[in-house]
Amino acid sequence: MEEDVIKQIQREGADALLDVGVSVPLKAFRIPLRKKPVELRVTMKRPYLSGQIRFARTYLSMGVTSEQMWNFSKEEEMEFMAGHGKKISRMVAYTICRGWWSRHLLLWPTSWFVRNFMEQPYLLGAVKRFVSLMGTDPFIPIIRSAEMTNPMKLRLSQKREGS
Repeated sequence: MEEDVIKQIQREGADALLDVGVSVPLKAFRIPLRKKPVELRVTMKRPYLSGQIRFARTYLSMGVTSEQMWNFSKEEEMEFMAGHGKKISRMVAYTICRGWWSRHLLLWPTSWFVRNFMEQPYLLGAVKRFVSLMGTDPFIPIIRSAEMTNPMKLRLSQKREGS
C-alpha cells in the first residue's frame, strides 16, 4: 500500500477511536463473598471544541512534547507526575466531562476523583494516547479536499486547454 493510504487509514482509525471512546478502569472495589472485585470504569471520549481548546491549553502549559512523554524513563515519569499531577487529572476529566454543563459542574470533582483513585499507569497512558491522537492531522485531508474543489481555481486540464 502507498504511504498516503496507510496514513489515511491510521487517521480514520484514530478518529473512530476518539469518537467511540476508550474505556479506562477508575477504581476496583472488593466486595465480601465475591471472587472478582467490582470495577468502576469510565469512557474517555474526544471533547467538544471548547473542551479541546482547554485540553490543549492545559497540555501546552506543561511544556512537554508528545515524543518526550513517550520516551520518559521511570524517574522522569515520576518527576512529571509530581510536578503536573493536577493538570494531568484535569486533562483526563476534560475527556470524561465533555458537555458544557458537565464540564462546568463536574470537572473539579471528576478531576479530584481521577487524581485520588485512578492508578498511575492508566492515568499517564490515557494522557499519552489522547495527546498523540488529538491534533490537527485529521483536518489536513479536509483542507486539501476543500482546496481541490475550489470553483475559482483552474483545474489542471483547464490550464492546458484554456477551456
